[in-house]
Amino acid sequence: MEDRPVDKNVSFPIVGIGASAGGLEALEQFLGHVPAGSGMAFVIIQHLDPTHKGIMPELLQRATVMEVFQVRDRMQVKPDCVYVIPPNRDMSILHGALHLFEPTAPRGLRLPIDFFLRSLAEDCHERSIGVILSGMGSDGTAGLRAIKEHAGLGLVQEPATAKFDSMPRSAILAGLADLVAPAEELPGKIVDYLKHAIIISKPELPLEEKDQSALEKVLILLRSKTGHDFSLYKKNTIYRRVERRMGIHQINRIAAYVRYLQENSQEVELLFKELLIGVTSFFRDPAAWEHLQREAIPTILAHHPDGGMLRAWSTGCSTGEEAYSLAMVFKETLEQLKPPQDFKLQIFATDLDRDGIDKARTGFYPANIAADVSSERLSRFFVQEENGYRICKEIRAMVTFATQNIIMDPPFTKLDILICRNLLIYLTPELQKKLLPLFHYSLIPGGVLFLGSAETISSFTDLFAQLNIKSRLFQRRESLRQAEQLAFPPSFIPALPGISKESPMLKPAANLQTLADQLLLQHFSPPAVLVNDKGDIIYISGRTGKYLEPAAGKANWNIFAMAREGLRFELGSAFQKAQRQSGAITVKGLKVGTNGGTQLVDVTVQAIEEPESLRGMVMIVFYDVATPQEKKASRRSKPGEAGNARILELEQELQHTREELQTTREEMQSSQEELKSTNEELQSTNEELQSTNEELTTSREEMQSLNEELQTVNAEQQSKMDEMSRVSDDMRNLLNSTEIITVFLDNKLHVRRFTSGADKLFKLIPADVGRPLSDIVNNLHYPEMIEETKEVLRTLVFSERQIATTDSCWYSVRIMPYRTMEDVIGGAVITFTNITEAKSLEAELRAEIARLKADG
Repeated sequence: MEDRPVDKNVSFPIVGIGASAGGLEALEQFLGHVPAGSGMAFVIIQHLDPTHKGIMPELLQRATVMEVFQVRDRMQVKPDCVYVIPPNRDMSILHGALHLFEPTAPRGLRLPIDFFLRSLAEDCHERSIGVILSGMGSDGTAGLRAIKEHAGLGLVQEPATAKFDSMPRSAILAGLADLVAPAEELPGKIVDYLKHAIIISKPELPLEEKDQSALEKVLILLRSKTGHDFSLYKKNTIYRRVERRMGIHQINRIAAYVRYLQENSQEVELLFKELLIGVTSFFRDPAAWEHLQREAIPTILAHHPDGGMLRAWSTGCSTGEEAYSLAMVFKETLEQLKPPQDFKLQIFATDLDRDGIDKARTGFYPANIAADVSSERLSRFFVQEENGYRICKEIRAMVTFATQNIIMDPPFTKLDILICRNLLIYLTPELQKKLLPLFHYSLIPGGVLFLGSAETISSFTDLFAQLNIKSRLFQRRESLRQAEQLAFPPSFIPALPGISKESPMLKPAANLQTLADQLLLQHFSPPAVLVNDKGDIIYISGRTGKYLEPAAGKANWNIFAMAREGLRFELGSAFQKAQRQSGAITVKGLKVGTNGGTQLVDVTVQAIEEPESLRGMVMIVFYDVATPQEKKASRRSKPGEAGNARILELEQELQHTREELQTTREEMQSSQEELKSTNEELQSTNEELQSTNEELTTSREEMQSLNEELQTVNAEQQSKMDEMSRVSDDMRNLLNSTEIITVFLDNKLHVRRFTSGADKLFKLIPADVGRPLSDIVNNLHYPEMIEETKEVLRTLVFSERQIATTDSCWYSVRIMPYRTMEDVIGGAVITFTNITEAKSLEAELRAEIARLKADG
């Protein structure tokens, strides 16, 4: 093992090249055209025989002047060098160092290209470059998607120039190829892209100094072409995507790119697709989905004791993987819990990308999803087809897909589950603060919000409670602030000047009880405030100006910041006591400084348990105390009275200080105990994470091996399909050569297929497939044909008759049952053999015989 110091700041581009069958020739063409001193490193991942010694470095060294290495564990990547994966190993990269992994099985097809490209994307981000060359299967497609997610560059060999085009075609059909060209042209395109990318993204140009006006023009062109407004997306994200497109087209200035967009409408569509790169896969973050299945879904079912239809919404669903994942997890949970009630789940899945929604509706995914979906789920919820898997009808029926703009369109409501994973991170903080209350509004009480690993509910702890913070699972809680914070999508984008979005509201008619309650609250009830567990004011009753005043500076509605002099410290102490113990805490005789004087006040603080919607909040009530009238100072007053009053006041302050110190000590002890407990939990969690990481690594390798076996089965199936195609061609030519007209019917006597020439007897066209034969006009003097066909299907005895046509032709009509390979009756076959010549000859012979008899 080579132990070298690890460079955590790789400053040069690393090109990951994936190749398989026919890849040696493509690799030689690629490396032979890399210019000297390119400053790039090249890492080659190829499907190699695990039982043979690798000679790939020697073969490739003949094609390039760069030094070619076979990778050793922890080998540091350097520019202008080529690194080749050794046989029987998987490879990853961390901080510019290559790490080798031994597969769980010595043989078996795996997905080493996906494995490496994913790690390359996570390690190098925008400096990662993925290249897919000749090969069979779809290995590399998922890895290229990861590179695109991290703003890297994806290149694919032109399928027509590849010996085996399956891998290149898979990447192109997935929409992941930034550039497609023959292998020998790809190095030049990478160099051109990097030159312009460096010019565009000079580090000395901060974001705020870039051409803001030109970027706004880009957004306007996007909106006019696609109808979608990206102005509320994070500017840095949009800049990175725009600069990527500029680098691909070798455009140096964003103003020039605006002109290019104006002149090329197709580029607007490509930029739109670039902004919508789907960061999704089946069961992304498996631990989070496991927590959803084990904790969240049972909790939701418990909230519905009578069963019924549950509702879920998957926002930003891309190509549907997360929506289908939820459906599968829900089905598995029902099978495990076996509740007595009948539960169903209706999932609404939405996204901006119409093409992504169309793909999700088909429910067809490439074979490499085996890396993310277990073999049990593949067999239970998918149907294997050529080159991939299709979602089964049971799961497909649970999901409804639709195009929707979450920023502009109304939300779905009355939801039990809301999934919004890896969408909020692309939106501005201001928009996130509007969407989270909207999600709270969409969920029913007790509903679950499922966010991505890099997302959080931020300051909205009054709207959502934590179910599992590591998995980003939150539960809707009742909140009085929800109505104040809620805004609907049309109001997210600022209104035009002079145009108001508010609609006039009708005031409800006041009644006697309401007026009386308002009078009592205003004139006879003590002033009070309702605060949350952090002291933020939620509701104010009565006039509290004598006790609270706005703090100077930025607006702050926290009661401890607004409390007047003489009230703040004692209020804080009572607030903490009220949260720790049940019952009301009352502090008497506080002197509060008012405008130009003082006021004696009693304060009552009580944590609220009922009703449930107010649980966790605190009520603070203020009572004014009459100030005792001071006796007029007597001239004969004792000289020590003033001193005694001062001593008494100091003793009271000392007593207050002692109580506060004791409270502080108790809080410190409690905090120390909590910190110890938290530390133990963190240690336990760390051990669990290490164990989970090992299990996931093992599972990934097992899935890779299984996927390679499935690819072999797919190749066999492809061979069988080719053979079936040849047999079908042979049968078609055989039927045509015999000139026997044949019509195939199903059990309902609907046309299934017909051979050429059938249009001479029936008015048949290709669109008639599926129609009843009785509806088709024919030229036969055979009105009982349909009834005889039914009789044949009933008795399974064939029928044969000679029938004339309206144009004086004769046919031998034979009706037989249609038998499948399993000897099942699947309809009927009717053949028509032209016997007109035979009939004419027969007539002539009869006439000749009759003449001979007459002469004799």
